[in-house]
Amino acid sequence: MTRLLLIGPPGAGKGTQAVRLAESYLIPAISTGDIFRSNVRNETELGTKAKSYMDAGDNVPDSLTNALIRDRLAEADCESGFLLDGYPRTTDQVRELDEFLAGHGAELDVVIELVADPDVVVERLRKRASEQARSDDDESVVRHRLEVYREQTAPLVGVYEGRGVLIKIDALGEIDDVTLRITEALASRGIALPDAATR
Repeated sequence: MTRLLLIGPPGAGKGTQAVRLAESYLIPAISTGDIFRSNVRNETELGTKAKSYMDAGDNVPDSLTNALIRDRLAEADCESGFLLDGYPRTTDQVRELDEFLAGHGAELDVVIELVADPDVVVERLRKRASEQARSDDDESVVRHRLEVYREQTAPLVGVYEGRGVLIKIDALGEIDDVTLRITEALASRGIALPDAATR
């Protein structure tokens, strides 16, 4: 059973690494951003509510996010573990997640913080905006999102550091190199890649 959380500023490569780690460790990657964007595309009630916050670069309110995550973590594929990407983002969400996991006799094993220089992040996201036409990657929105991250999400780093479950990873460089840094750090915490025979 492997329960991981990937944390870091917008543009640090969380989505890319989440997919790779989920495949390597045979656990589902749960991205609030992907779930919200799917709802926006499908014009669901949740999507309509979420879109106004996302377009402004603000976090979707806890009430919407918590309900969505609780439902997702209760699904059968999460019984063998999971990787969270983009949740929790606030200390209130940390408490919500703690309560949910405690109710299932569980807790997070490791929190991976991807560390990246803000200017590099802005350039990455400007490039992604032109390639994917994402309205939440406009430069002014990106800088606002980085500020929101610094104010609301960065304090989570201190919480998890205090619990002794945080590992910091340099998120800059080649994608393969970043993945290797993560898997080596996880191995040092006793979380090995599944045996090749089971993959």
